[in-house]
Amino acid sequence: MAVPITFAADGGACPGVLAEPKPGARSGRGVVVIQEWWGLDEHIHSVADRFAEVGFVALAPDLYRGKVTKSPDEAGKLLMALNIARAEVDLRGAVAFLAEKTGRPVGTIGFCMGGALSLLVACSTGEAVKACVVYYGNHSKVSYDFDKLRAAVLGHWAQNDAFANAGIPKLEAALGARNRSYAFHHYPGTRHGFFNDTRPGIYDREAADKSWRRTLAFFNTYL
Repeated sequence: MAVPITFAADGGACPGVLAEPKPGARSGRGVVVIQEWWGLDEHIHSVADRFAEVGFVALAPDLYRGKVTKSPDEAGKLLMALNIARAEVDLRGAVAFLAEKTGRPVGTIGFCMGGALSLLVACSTGEAVKACVVYYGNHSKVSYDFDKLRAAVLGHWAQNDAFANAGIPKLEAALGARNRSYAFHHYPGTRHGFFNDTRPGIYDREAADKSWRRTLAFFNTYL
């Protein structure tokens, strides 16, 4: 069960939740789990718990500092109000926390807004992040320094998601030009947010399960 913690972030502090494997379970690999635009809600807690159940140490930073919503309008306002530079500092702190705790490079995974931030922090932490997972990620205020990226990248994309998918050609061109290891998967018939099982009508069990298996295999390969 994920528990509240506070970790250091460039001289400041960031709240979040930490989920760890049961005593005696295989552990030692850390994953930063990055929220959707809804905030650090029950779904993100559950994703952290799922990672812990299969042997990972999962840290989910609270980038909104306690604000959570189910309203798309409010979520949009929170997303646009997020200070990207501050979020990057928080995420770098999360990576450093897990790297120190595990003694190993870590992985990042994010959804929607968090997908873009997953790639952002992977691009800004060099060798500290070895594996980056992006679920339908895009953000108009986020730009990437691909020259600093050292992580392998795994992308999951919904078929019916014009906003997120609009950024795919640019990502593929940037990653390909730098010979970075990446794999992008597209899920037929799905919509943005298909992994979130708290959203009836959007959640797609088949696609979610397949993408989860691919994500675990990816982390098991690179971490």
